[in-house]
Amino acid sequence: MSRYVLITPDPGFERRARQAASGLHGTFHAIAADHLPPGPDDLLRVLSGDPVEVILLGPGLQVEDSIRLASLFDLQYPEISVVLVTESEEGIALPAMRAGIRDLLQPGSDVATIRSLLERASLAAAGRRRGLGSSVEGLPRRGRIISVMSPKGGVGKTTITTNLAVGLGKEAPMGVVVVDLDLQFGDVATALMLEPERTLADAVVGAAVQDSVVLKSYLTLHPSGIYALCAPLRPTDADQISGEQVGRLLSQLSNEFQYVVVDTAPGLGEHVLATLELATDAVWICGMDIPSIRGLRTGFGILAELDLVPENRHLVLNFADRRTGLTLQDVEATIGSPVDVVLPRSRAVPFSTNKGVPLLQDGTRDPVTKGLRQLVERFSADWESRPHKKLHRRAVVQ
Repeated sequence: MSRYVLITPDPGFERRARQAASGLHGTFHAIAADHLPPGPDDLLRVLSGDPVEVILLGPGLQVEDSIRLASLFDLQYPEISVVLVTESEEGIALPAMRAGIRDLLQPGSDVATIRSLLERASLAAAGRRRGLGSSVEGLPRRGRIISVMSPKGGVGKTTITTNLAVGLGKEAPMGVVVVDLDLQFGDVATALMLEPERTLADAVVGAAVQDSVVLKSYLTLHPSGIYALCAPLRPTDADQISGEQVGRLLSQLSNEFQYVVVDTAPGLGEHVLATLELATDAVWICGMDIPSIRGLRTGFGILAELDLVPENRHLVLNFADRRTGLTLQDVEATIGSPVDVVLPRSRAVPFSTNKGVPLLQDGTRDPVTKGLRQLVERFSADWESRPHKKLHRRAVVQ
């Protein structure tokens, strides 16, 4: 059962929030105060009963104090969604999201709007609990590190990476970060229409290495609710970043996020191998051409020799088109492995790329969108329990 907690001195907003929560499956607790406790434990100590899922801060509270408390909740109790109720969003949205605040709400919002927000925040809390539950040893469970890879460039790797991240973000709001590990010529920022203030080059040195709060402040928030750590602005910065630094960074992020989606550089360089040492999943992208197919077969052989094949492998055939003279069976026979998801060639993809809006963000109706959703489904919590998972494997090639 969900439990909603509100802290505010505003009786009018409390009344509307209580009414909104009454239409949901859960309990509501209001604290009439114009100040906040020093830390999360001071608040949770006075609450008894069901575990707290959603906390609304304000209106009538100091915004700076609310952001400070939210950042502490994000570190100590990431399974709790925090919502900030504030009149002005100017200059607040970015620091609020970096502090782990799930959403912003206007104090004058009606009951229906508040109810909708509470539902979203509750779903986000449930998703974080699934991703950050305890292991049998009582230690935090790390999020999945998904390495999106290809031995050769030009196969649509960044497009698939950004769509996968956006799709996962719908299942785990604020629980996904996409990392651009093509350190010289990465395109994640362009693909998502982002202008990052900080990049991966900043995140692997200084205070960010030791402090997760600092690290999260270096991430760029995307409108879809995912975070991005973009490639360095100068290609020469790639030479200053080691494989060890990359491994440490991914470990940090996997402790903070349910999904870490990594767009790697083509080939099997130092940074790619460092990623594979930690990856729980590898999404291999192959184009429908002989060089791409043979490169993938060679890459599989090398990684098998190095014992760097992640436990979960997902093979995606991109730009599928019968007019190439190759069939799906030809591809599988050459690679020596079954294809899991087929993405047909589509004019919607370059149009989406040029707009900087992933297909799974704007809901474009296109055959390739079906395949992208199918890829996202492979990472859902109940995929392994589905009896039809091996049969429900491929999108239709157009």
